[in-house]
Amino acid sequence: MRNVLTTREWTILISIVVYTFIPAFGGMIRILELAGGPALIPENPRALADPIPVISHIMGSVVFCVAGVVQFLPSIRRHHPSTHRAMGRILVIAGCVSAASGLWMTLFFSFPNALQGSLLFSVRIILGFLMIGLIGWAVVAIRARNVCRHGSLMLRAYAIGQGASTQALFGIGWIVILGTEPAGLQRDVFMVLCWLLNMLVAEILVQRLIANMRSSIPVPI
Repeated sequence: MRNVLTTREWTILISIVVYTFIPAFGGMIRILELAGGPALIPENPRALADPIPVISHIMGSVVFCVAGVVQFLPSIRRHHPSTHRAMGRILVIAGCVSAASGLWMTLFFSFPNALQGSLLFSVRIILGFLMIGLIGWAVVAIRARNVCRHGSLMLRAYAIGQGASTQALFGIGWIVILGTEPAGLQRDVFMVLCWLLNMLVAEILVQRLIANMRSSIPVPI
């Protein structure tokens, strides 16, 4: 892959991996703890009581977010289409596992109001089903050979899946500036705004993708 990617693509790849590092690293530590390792981060009683959906969510999210960025690199799609297709099948499963386990935890875990109010609960349910729907629609689109729609739908699903990365990044900034974590309604609004920011960026990129696809179509004389 070293000789396939352009400098710009390497920059994108490394940037997204670093961007995803904080929640991915925290998730791996949580899995280590649930496997009997040392408790290096604050204890989560919900994870200890029902670890399977937590582990499923972490693993699905890490695979979807870290490996998913490779799918958007044009050089991989152009020079290694079989790799793109194989990874795509894995990412469809990983994305659905991430969303489905997130839905399970939202519906059946008991969160204190400081961590999840009615606003965050509702948005998590909506985005969980939306992410699964977008991935499913993307599969239908690529089977119909609609590459542009497929890429647009997967990019939107990816924006939802990367919510934790944006929340972690801005959450650290919040703590550094204000000296405390957001809680209650404040936390709900903060988490939702991070998802909205991701989705706004995704829509901008989708419009660029559509414009590039249209400009590449030859105009009949």
